[in-house]
Amino acid sequence: MDTDPIRALPFLRWPGGKTWAADQIAARIRPHLKGTYYEPFLGGGAVFFALAPERAVLSDLNADLINTYIQIRDDAAGILDEVLRIPVTRETYDRIRQTPASDARAAAVRFLYLNRTAFSGLYRLNRKGEFNVPFGGGDRNAVTLARNNRLATSSRALTGATFRARDFQVSLDEASPGDVVFCDPTYTVAHDQNSFQRYNERVFSWSDQERLAKHGRLAAKRGAAVFISNAAHRSVRELYADAECEVLHRISRVSGNTNHRRPVEECLFTFLPKREIKHTSRS
Repeated sequence: MDTDPIRALPFLRWPGGKTWAADQIAARIRPHLKGTYYEPFLGGGAVFFALAPERAVLSDLNADLINTYIQIRDDAAGILDEVLRIPVTRETYDRIRQTPASDARAAAVRFLYLNRTAFSGLYRLNRKGEFNVPFGGGDRNAVTLARNNRLATSSRALTGATFRARDFQVSLDEASPGDVVFCDPTYTVAHDQNSFQRYNERVFSWSDQERLAKHGRLAAKRGAAVFISNAAHRSVRELYADAECEVLHRISRVSGNTNHRRPVEECLFTFLPKREIKHTSRS
């Protein structure tokens, strides 16, 4: 991926994010984007930064995440200065992790600090909505965000974006002809009882997967182009049997043990408006 310092890059470490495929996905999206770009599972926002759309509605059910983006957009330098002043030690990390923030700005400082110093950059909440990822140790810190004005560049890229803390369905139902919706949900397959498949503090269930596919189809029928990255699992492929499917390849990097990292296939499913499908078939 291009690492030109002029280009805006994700400032959050986000397991499951699409930094590794952002250029590939953005290239697929770009020809279809005539209106507003929607990304309702924002996370690290890798595809948004690669695409650099003029108009965007960026959302997530995680209100703390959305608040952090807003605060970084409005005062990246100030937020980063506060984060860099916090010692990176296990004791400080545990204290901040266990202490609620006093206001929106403090919440963004807390979020960014924990994100840059947590184990594997994980963001995981327990059923009470409490952040419960242990300290990462090593050289994990926020210093890289100050290099080449990285955070400031990301902040400028967010200037024209609208942010919302909300369920993904709202964005899909809001999309109009010429708009594009890119969805990168938590990967859940049929009969999966993995308790770590969470969408904020609640489980992202198979019924949510079905709801995502249903409203993706409906958005396409209204004239929007919908792109959904998902697991290359039989149950998921069957759910999206009527969609175009492109297989993406990556190396799993969630495990802290490099010996456990392995090649993984993912799918990029696409629902296009009928007029685009007809045009493509004639070309």
